[in-house]
Amino acid sequence: MKVSFFWFRRDLRLHDNVGFTAALKGQTPVIPVFIFDEDILNELPKNDARVQFIHQQLESIQAELKEHNGSLTVRKGKPLDVWKSLLDEFDVDSIYTNGDYEPYALERDVKVRQLCSDAGASLKVYKDQVIFEKDEVLKDDGNPYTVFTPYKRKWLQRMHEFGLPEVQQPNLSNLYEHSYKLPSLSDIGFEPSPIIVPQFHLDRVTDYENTRDFPAVEGTSHLSTHLRFGTVGIRNMVREALQLNETFLSELIWREFFMQILYHFPKVVNNNFRAKYDGIEWRNDKDDFQRWCEGNTGYPLVDAGMRELNETGLMHNRVRMVTASFLCKHLLIDWKWGEAYFAKKLLDYDLSANNGNWQWAAGTGCDAAPYFRIFNPESQLKKFDPKLMYTLKWVPEYEGFGYPEPMVDHKMARERALSTYKAGMGE
Repeated sequence: MKVSFFWFRRDLRLHDNVGFTAALKGQTPVIPVFIFDEDILNELPKNDARVQFIHQQLESIQAELKEHNGSLTVRKGKPLDVWKSLLDEFDVDSIYTNGDYEPYALERDVKVRQLCSDAGASLKVYKDQVIFEKDEVLKDDGNPYTVFTPYKRKWLQRMHEFGLPEVQQPNLSNLYEHSYKLPSLSDIGFEPSPIIVPQFHLDRVTDYENTRDFPAVEGTSHLSTHLRFGTVGIRNMVREALQLNETFLSELIWREFFMQILYHFPKVVNNNFRAKYDGIEWRNDKDDFQRWCEGNTGYPLVDAGMRELNETGLMHNRVRMVTASFLCKHLLIDWKWGEAYFAKKLLDYDLSANNGNWQWAAGTGCDAAPYFRIFNPESQLKKFDPKLMYTLKWVPEYEGFGYPEPMVDHKMARERALSTYKAGMGE
């Protein structure tokens, strides 16, 4: 009998999942599938907390599917090889999935589409992880926005014109009735991680603009990891944000802004968005970089942030800006080094946001902080953690005798950064 597949990727939930709902409305029974992509897994440590989180979500999805006599099939391998095997194994009508806009994903999907075509099947891709995708919020002349504020204005205008899409409720009666065994974490070559993804709390963002900059306050939502893996739908989150807080809504729009920047300007993955910064001569001192990674710079707010990241896989928003600025401006280390370290450690790692925010901090990106804006880590500490509640949690020795002197003098580092940037731009 003919079947269709629904391919889970960045959308690990059954409800309000656009592509999954569309698949279930089709004429053929649906087999949900998830592929542990070896091209990605081979780059990760064996106790990667993100793989553990994905596995937990798959267990939850599997339990819900079983209540309706359905089952998730989980494969491990290179996506193209897995699909070749599945297309041989089944008489496939269609593969349904939700769009992913990163360069690797776009290239992969072109190959899978060709594979489907050769097998007499079709690949159907839906919009799910954004409200507006790549070409839906453009300037009047048809070009993409590269500055956030006018993008946000147009985004809101379009949302008010078109409204938010309805929440999708899947009809689970059209599942292919079968029972597949879910592989364990060890079956896919991984082991448990001590790092746990925290639950998100939207009740914390009612006063977001006043609380989000203070790392000792529970003033952020912890939503980012859940959006990254699609354990929640963006439509519901935007509906909530419209009711709760405008500044928080802006953060959700920033997410889509950076996604469309990555789509329209894929060069940003390995290059400065602004080519005029290509001449900067980074110091790229490996020992300095190591001290930054470990949180041993002698600047307590920077160190607290890096230690929080290393231990929990997350870092407070304000502190991310301070640590990134410190690496690029104080130590003159290429933002790509910092971006790669965050990519390795962050639970909520998302290429477009990570790249966009690092280039913002370095001054090389679209809508970036100007190169002469150099955070003073000491004044940031006094302003945003005056009672040291956050800092002492992660750097308990700060008030004792074992804490190192600052590895670089702020005034000297600031002047060095300004002259290096100016020389790099030929000023």
